[in-house]
Parts: sequence; C-alpha cells; structure tokens
Amino acid sequence: MRKYEQLAADIVKLVGGKENVISLAHCITRLRFKLKDEGKAQTDAIKALGGVVTVIQSGGQYQVVIGNAVGDVYDEILASQGI
Repeated sequence: MRKYEQLAADIVKLVGGKENVISLAHCITRLRFKLKDEGKAQTDAIKALGGVVTVIQSGGQYQVVIGNAVGDVYDEILASQGI
C-alpha cells in the first residue's frame, strides 16, 4: 500500500464521497475542496484521522489541513479516487 493511500481514501469517503466533490486543489498545507453539500462531510471524523491537523470551512471551501505532505496526499487522491 502506498504511504498516503488509506488517508486519501478516508478523506474522500468522509467528505461525502467523490460524487460530493465539485473540485479539489491544494496550497502549501491544505486540501481545498468545493463540495456539493458540506453537510455530508463528517468534520469530526476527518479531524480525528492521523495525518490531518484540522478542518476549516471558509469562503465556500472545505479545507483539510494536512501540513507538508499535502502534495503527496493530493496526488494520491487524484490517482486512487478518480477525482
């Protein structure tokens, strides 16, 4: 299993699945989701994942703070989750 494969799968599942994701981008430390329905996201469960620092909901974005490994997690989400 690749290093971030499980974390990527868990994050996508807990934001409501790939069918709830409109778009995904990242910055230096955060995954930036645009979700169809933020109410489907299980924020507390995402915050509890190892590798996740916190979650911030701001400006229509659902931001999952990862830290320095954000690029690797983002790449894994694109490769393994079909987003």
